[in-house]
Amino acid sequence: MTTEIEAGVAPAAALFHSLSDETRLRIVQRLACGEARVVDLTGELGLAQSTVSKHLACLRDCGLVDYRSEGRQSFYALSRPELIDLLETAEQVLAATGRAVALCPTYGTAAAETAGAER
Repeated sequence: MTTEIEAGVAPAAALFHSLSDETRLRIVQRLACGEARVVDLTGELGLAQSTVSKHLACLRDCGLVDYRSEGRQSFYALSRPELIDLLETAEQVLAATGRAVALCPTYGTAAAETAGAER
């Protein structure tokens, strides 16, 4: 039997999981500044076109990003402006905790570097 808390946590966990990838988070942060084309994102973020496209597709599937077509170009933007508030709140939490999350042995910077070295 699923409790109300469990029912509410699963979608929140999915939201945070969608934002847990550094590349997707960088894309969301960039789109918080305004819409962009894939070519803009590849140049500004220093990523391959296939990487940007893959992550934009994920963010679109999650309903966090949408696009509009203009001629042969697609312009991507945040579909939920509330994401900007979420990012700002996350920055406040990070500042208040002295960025302790970065030191976390499971999810912190060192853990991410270790996981990257193991791949």
